[in-house]
Amino acid sequence: MTYREETDSLGKVRVPEEFYYGPQTQRAVENFPISGLRLPDIFIHSLAMLKKHAATVNQTLGIVSAEIAGAIVQACREVMDGKFQDDFPVDVFQTGSATSTNMNINEVIACRANEILTKKRTTRFPVHPNDHVNCCQSSNDVIPSAIHISAVTRINQKLVPALKALSMELEKKAVEFEGIHKIGRTHLQDAVIMTLGNEFSGYARQTQLALDRLEPVQERLCILALGGTAVGTGLNAHKDFAQKVIFQIAEETGLAFVKSPNHFESQGACDAAVETSGILKTIAISLSKIANDIRWLASGPRCGLGEITLPSLQPGSSIMPGKVNPVICESVIQVSAQIIGNDAAISIGGLGGFFELNTMLPLIAYNLIQSIELLSAAADVLANKCICGITANIDQCRDNIQNSLAIVTSLVPLIGYDRAAELAKKAYTERKTIETVALEENILPEQDLKTILFGVSSTMK
Repeated sequence: MTYREETDSLGKVRVPEEFYYGPQTQRAVENFPISGLRLPDIFIHSLAMLKKHAATVNQTLGIVSAEIAGAIVQACREVMDGKFQDDFPVDVFQTGSATSTNMNINEVIACRANEILTKKRTTRFPVHPNDHVNCCQSSNDVIPSAIHISAVTRINQKLVPALKALSMELEKKAVEFEGIHKIGRTHLQDAVIMTLGNEFSGYARQTQLALDRLEPVQERLCILALGGTAVGTGLNAHKDFAQKVIFQIAEETGLAFVKSPNHFESQGACDAAVETSGILKTIAISLSKIANDIRWLASGPRCGLGEITLPSLQPGSSIMPGKVNPVICESVIQVSAQIIGNDAAISIGGLGGFFELNTMLPLIAYNLIQSIELLSAAADVLANKCICGITANIDQCRDNIQNSLAIVTSLVPLIGYDRAAELAKKAYTERKTIETVALEENILPEQDLKTILFGVSSTMK
């Protein structure tokens, strides 16, 4: 490997010639060999977009020359296109302000801009990573802004469409199954009669509420800290800089980004990220409930509940031939567990706001974006590889109703609770159905009895 010699405020550093990053990034690589985890591509993309518009605005404000701004913009576009993915090696577990990541992208953009202008790969001249790429900015306002931009972008690009698709598939099944009577269950025990459509309507409603929960928090995520610089006072930033940059970001993304009305809150706290994580956790728990119910309803195929059949996607066992497992449901449940863990980390990260800066920003960024990505993918596969292919086993639903002791509940208004309990006990002890025992005891004529036992209450429509 060949190296070039670069210099920062601490002295000289040898940087691998093949990379565009500079001395501060190299120091971070050496100082933080912690996890091998890197901040997600969408985060780097958001940073590059911010730097691109910053250069454009700084040119219009007369702070940066047109030549330098043009080279920075070209370099930023290339970063946004994913051309330099290997040039962002800084570990997630780094300085709590993510200054190393901010300087990483500043150096890559400056180095590439200098190569454009001079054909030489250097991070210092004529384009400087601090004086030009980072002009009117601080890591302390850029990184919180990039967290919000990344989160809102991914929520709109991936999570909302995935949840809408899942909600639609569940609603379709609710309609398809609305006439299929089955036994309900509470405490994992037989309860009264409902329809399979009732059950799936509940799942559909959960996903609709998930979308409802996401909507208001996006307004708070669209508030950007940019313009506060070091501690929220806006030191060294032009008074019009942030407003103009944020306007351009909003135009490019089509999202309603606005400048923070209070930079001390936006930089000292990460409450919007914490709130978003809590909502993601709630949605994950909803999906876990749906996935868990579905795999139970499909249990069997001959010795379980067996009321529905899931699509067969892959062999389920390395030792048991013919076994097919509810793999999509299990995948979704594991995603839920990971998101709950991410939320715990983000919650602790939110506690890391001391005075004018939160110092757990990389942790919050990584886990928040991962939760959005995981939840989006889980909702997508649940809709398209599981829900859409579910079929109802009508005969099994009917048999379960006929064998259930809980249907005796329908007789309570006629014979009272205690008498109904006696019938249930007798049916259980003698291994008979409620219908058989009730006929033996002459409770009602057969047709009237069937109507009461196997009818569906008007409240269950």
